Amino acid sequence: MAILSKIIEGAIEMLVFWKQRLVFLATPKTASTAIESALGSLAAVTILRPPQLKHTNAQRFHRFLKPYFSDSSGKEFALTALMREPKDWLGSWYRYRQREDEITAKSTAHLTFDEFVTAYCREDKPEFAQVGNQAYFLSPKPEFTVDHVFRYEQIDRFITFMEDRLDCALTLPRVNVSPTGNTMLNGKVEDLLRKFCARDFEIYNSIR
Repeated sequence: MAILSKIIEGAIEMLVFWKQRLVFLATPKTASTAIESALGSLAAVTILRPPQLKHTNAQRFHRFLKPYFSDSSGKEFALTALMREPKDWLGSWYRYRQREDEITAKSTAHLTFDEFVTAYCREDKPEFAQVGNQAYFLSPKPEFTVDHVFRYEQIDRFITFMEDRLDCALTLPRVNVSPTGNTMLNGKVEDLLRKFCARDFEIYNSIR
């Protein structure tokens, strides 16, 4: 089996493996850049742009792309993706937006993690807290789900799954890693987050 370690350029959000009838949806901040770098050359289709396709979530895939893929191939396609523990996922966004080259409106350099999470839990989020939502990406409605979801914290299980499906050995490079930073929350803010992101925690805790 070939060792895959080639890094490709670009921010791909979806990889379609036609022969294996498998589609990888790249949840932001779940090592998707490294996965895309390792597997992009094996995919029959890579979605880079436009934004309407690049940011396809599970619901849009099931409604628009899956019927076309299934009709064209005569077989059903399965979805796979990673999900990160919700607080840790926001921590990655918080650290990422503390970079020196981040534009002012999105910068979190002047904020504590408590302040960032509190802003994220508002309906009228400021620009620096507009980072999306894992639950909406993976399962916006119960009938639109991802077939194989793996915890980011147990990425070795995802790697084993992909190696079995693609018949290859997978080596993930370290790319697009967020800088270090303090992501501790006080009790009240963590309670607020768990209430606001109840669906995210529900999905994450259901992953086996």
